[in-house]
Amino acid sequence: MKRRIQQYFITGLLVWLPMGITVWVLMWLVGLLDGIFLAVLGATNAVVPGMQLVTDKLRAIPGLGVILVAVVIFSTGVFVANMFGQWWVRQWHKVITRIPVVRSIYNSVKQVADTLFSGSGNAFSKALLVQYPRQGSWTIAFLTGKPGGEVGSYLQGEFVSVYVPTTPNPTSGFFLMMPRADVVELRMSVDEALKYIISMGVVAPPPPAVAPPAPKPGSLPNPP
Repeated sequence: MKRRIQQYFITGLLVWLPMGITVWVLMWLVGLLDGIFLAVLGATNAVVPGMQLVTDKLRAIPGLGVILVAVVIFSTGVFVANMFGQWWVRQWHKVITRIPVVRSIYNSVKQVADTLFSGSGNAFSKALLVQYPRQGSWTIAFLTGKPGGEVGSYLQGEFVSVYVPTTPNPTSGFFLMMPRADVVELRMSVDEALKYIISMGVVAPPPPAVAPPAPKPGSLPNPP
């Protein structure tokens, strides 16, 4: 009887846990967008004191911040899609890149965003199997490109840039530059690999139709 009650409890938990986490993430996102909206309203009150009554009414409307922020983002995309909008973006970029400290943060975030959201980017292009944090210990990583610039000039041989995410939160992790011969390219998709990581290895992707040979430490094959 005790075991059956425990089984029922776990079954119910498995039903509600994904739903609860999904609702929590959505509520966090809504709160973030509402926070941006409230910050804009606060700045409006500081610049135009007579807008206090209007902004107080807008604050009382739940979810309005999400709608307005989404509309602003969409409208910005439409505006930048033409030559006139692109010219304004270039002028804004010139102004930002002349401000110390802000320039470094802005350029770094812009490069990462361009890589992640560009259709031609290499971010998370393939799932890899690497030895980390020590020889003989394996984990899943993602191919992000090749080392370049000054760093690439110091690396002898063929290297790849990989991102090793943490579990169950893959948004934090470690950036590594590894010899290409030390990584194994997996056949699973990036989405399948992310599910595998988030579930801490519980939700394993289906095996390939033809099983590849098992990798051996110290004699890893080159990715195809």
